[in-house]
Amino acid sequence: MSCALLLGCGEEQGCPKVLETASRLIFVATATMDGPTATLATYERESPSAPWTLLAPSEPAVVGSKGLAWGWTFQGLAKGGEPLKVEGDKRTPAGIFALGPTFGFSPSAAPGHLTLEKDKHICVDDARSPHYSRIVSREAAGQGTSGEEMASIGVYEKGIVVDYPTDREARAGSCIFVHIWQGEGQGTSGCVAAPQGKIAALQELAAAGAVAIAILPERARTRFGRCLPR
Repeated sequence: MSCALLLGCGEEQGCPKVLETASRLIFVATATMDGPTATLATYERESPSAPWTLLAPSEPAVVGSKGLAWGWTFQGLAKGGEPLKVEGDKRTPAGIFALGPTFGFSPSAAPGHLTLEKDKHICVDDARSPHYSRIVSREAAGQGTSGEEMASIGVYEKGIVVDYPTDREARAGSCIFVHIWQGEGQGTSGCVAAPQGKIAALQELAAAGAVAIAILPERARTRFGRCLPR
């Protein structure tokens, strides 16, 4: 598979494929690969060839309690012993991904929105299961399969699925979301989190379609050439 499609290697080899059609971008930045503290800004552009312009300035956010680790489709960008994402490491996958549907405890008119219900929305984190990293019913997952009962997790009152293309055989991480935080500096198990009001705003952004999310340490921004905002 080519670098441009898989690794997002930079301007000279093409931007990550997810950016080909994205008109809006959520940029989550950290100072290093370690620790939960992050900032979150949003950008927009008129066309794929146009420059990114700031839509909403950086605000506090958090990532995994241990920081970031490169998602498996971006492992070729890791330098100097930077970690690679594995299941249970409490790190958020670094890379650039598409956003999936919104979700929450209340209905929404957003396309594909998941109104979470008990036993109907289990995000499977069991790498033994063919449903790994998918949201399925408990009946489909099976009683012995490990997964998050999303309707019972308070921070999932509002959220967005990150379309993270995980690798089950490599246990490369599962169930990556953008959701409500528990407080500034309080890291997640591997997701991106922010205040409830910000998540509501991001859900509106996501509902408009063609949105990508970049989750990166600041030092890695230049590894993507001119694909990202400067």
